[in-house]
Amino acid sequence: MNHRRALRAAVTVAVTGALAAAMTMTLTSTASAGTTLRASAAEKGRYFGAAVATGKLSTSVYATILNREFNSVVAENEMKWDATEPQQGRFSYTGGDRLVSHAQANGMSVRGHALLWHQQQPGWAQGMSGSALRNAAINHVTQVATHFRGKIHSWDVVNEAFADGGSGGRRDSNLQRTGNDWIEAAFRAARAADPGAKLCYNDYNTDGINAKSTGIYNMVRDFRSRGVPIDCVGFQSHLGTSLAGDYQANLQRFADLGVDVQITELDVMTGGNQANIYGAVTRACMNVSRCTGITVWGVRDCDSWRGSDNALLFDCNGNKKAAYTNVLNALNAGPAIPTDPPTDPPTDPPTDPPTDPPTVGCSASVSLNSWTGGFVATVKVTAGSAGTSGWNVGFTLPSGASVTNTWSATASGSTGTVRFTNVNYNGRLGAGQVTEFGFQGTGSASGVMPTCTAS
Repeated sequence: MNHRRALRAAVTVAVTGALAAAMTMTLTSTASAGTTLRASAAEKGRYFGAAVATGKLSTSVYATILNREFNSVVAENEMKWDATEPQQGRFSYTGGDRLVSHAQANGMSVRGHALLWHQQQPGWAQGMSGSALRNAAINHVTQVATHFRGKIHSWDVVNEAFADGGSGGRRDSNLQRTGNDWIEAAFRAARAADPGAKLCYNDYNTDGINAKSTGIYNMVRDFRSRGVPIDCVGFQSHLGTSLAGDYQANLQRFADLGVDVQITELDVMTGGNQANIYGAVTRACMNVSRCTGITVWGVRDCDSWRGSDNALLFDCNGNKKAAYTNVLNALNAGPAIPTDPPTDPPTDPPTDPPTDPPTVGCSASVSLNSWTGGFVATVKVTAGSAGTSGWNVGFTLPSGASVTNTWSATASGSTGTVRFTNVNYNGRLGAGQVTEFGFQGTGSASGVMPTCTAS
């Protein structure tokens, strides 16, 4: 959410924020399980989070509610582009680091928000375009995600990139004008920088099945089919006095694509229906097994960007509202996220052994996501019939191309002939097993052909 903009007239407006991924939290609260939002959500394998302005952490009422009720936090503004890279190449992480430290001290996970967004760009980025902006944006993703590596549970990699209205298409922005693949490039760069973080797309006005949510659905389906690393989708859910009848069905259709879904910036206009809507949203999330958590955009009504809407779960004195009770009841009544039962080992002995001797070796194939001045390569390694205890893949890069970042492999060299060796967790492959690694670079890698050697 942009606290620096005037509040829009529509209640389902662009904001920012998000959260993702299922995890069972360690409770540090002294309250019994089920009596606070964080305890009840954690019992069901989910999180219940809040957007935080770090300047308010010194306010006693604010901090008390935050630490008691929430097991996840997201920065309102402290991790956005204008805050983290106010001058090109000069990064500032003071606010984000403070939030991470607070979360770690209070048993909370952290959601990173947001790496790329058409709003709240620093002035220097607003004045750029084309390949210069593309390279600056990818560098920003890489540097910020690398700084917070291992500390962020999930990132809003891209925020609000789809247009309102009936087209279901992309929003016109300086980022979109660098090429329609900019979102894919951002996700690949984020995976390279922090392979352990969940990577999410986040947007607003997607609370039911409509043209905008369908446009996003089609993008996610395409990404999943092509192996673009996307793990979750955030639904902001800035709501008025009603809730779309197909709210849960919309969450479910995204979950059916194999991604987690989260309610990322929930707030609801005050009035006779506020408590009911909060309860309905919570029940919808609980009924979708891949809905891994809910985040409200703020702590108390007076902390909300929505002014007099009084849109949150606590009043300014820290008192719980009727909406709080409905949410807690829905959390306690809802099902836990199911865990996959272990599969039994086969009981029958193997059939006749193969008659052909096993083949020691491996093969490699590469897919490229290229733009003017840069590329991301995803490499698939397939073991021969004897399997591997290690592998090595070589590329001869064209003149002017250079490797700048590598994940799930170790690179030897950066220009000319570059070799990539397995890391400790992906070198041993069974017969026909596949693993992937990737690298990012500058220049062009068009036409490169990998060679694979196994041991």
